[in-house]
Amino acid sequence: MISRRRHPGSEGFEGATGEAASVREAALELRQVSKVYGSGATEVHALLDVDLTVRAGELVAIMGPSGSGKSTLLTIAGTLEQPTTGQVLVGGTDVTKLSRNEQAAIRRRSIGYVFQDFNLLPGLTAVENVALPLELDGVGARAARATAWEALDQFDLSDKASRYPEDLSGGERQRVAIARAVADERHLLLADEPTGALDSVNGEAVMRLLRASCLRGVAGVVVTHDAQLASWADRIVFIRDGRIVDETEPAPGPESLLNSGSPQ
Repeated sequence: MISRRRHPGSEGFEGATGEAASVREAALELRQVSKVYGSGATEVHALLDVDLTVRAGELVAIMGPSGSGKSTLLTIAGTLEQPTTGQVLVGGTDVTKLSRNEQAAIRRRSIGYVFQDFNLLPGLTAVENVALPLELDGVGARAARATAWEALDQFDLSDKASRYPEDLSGGERQRVAIARAVADERHLLLADEPTGALDSVNGEAVMRLLRASCLRGVAGVVVTHDAQLASWADRIVFIRDGRIVDETEPAPGPESLLNSGSPQ
């Protein structure tokens, strides 16, 4: 029998949101989403009639073999690509009907994206990297910097705020990337293999941070190939050949995942 995993700090989760999982607001909805690349003999169906709903406060892991459509699903959910057919709703807004500029505004204000390679600008300090998307969205430099400091402090990085990415460890760079993704109360967090470049200890620390963000009400979707790390999620969705083929709740994992520890 599949059982739900109880993570550190997960007690009282429903009380934090005030609603059960089944009735919490849908932060992300994919409705009959398909993505086709090429045409004729070169036509490739990356996604086929995908339906997926992720609610506020929920962490969903996406798993599947290479080329199954995981990253395509994430880029479409994050408005970085348009589906060939279907609807994508972010916070109830059908983003497929928006202009590119309007989609960019949704990304800046509502969606945080965490990349496997961190995607930090080397010429900016940690706090400047976190503040940059806010400034691009019109937030004043002082207010953006203050919000960035608060985000870094949530991830125990306030003492690293003035350091450049090259002066940070891999785990610290990824934590900065997550802080940037969730700064200013973004509602949807998308992470594409965020632990792929990290060792197991830092990988678990990153998943713990993603989970903590969801406990604060953020909706999270993480693509991962690691079943142990996927066990931090509320649900695991399996995708193959562009289709969602199964969905389950993770069984209890190794005790190492339950041990609290400070990220490296």
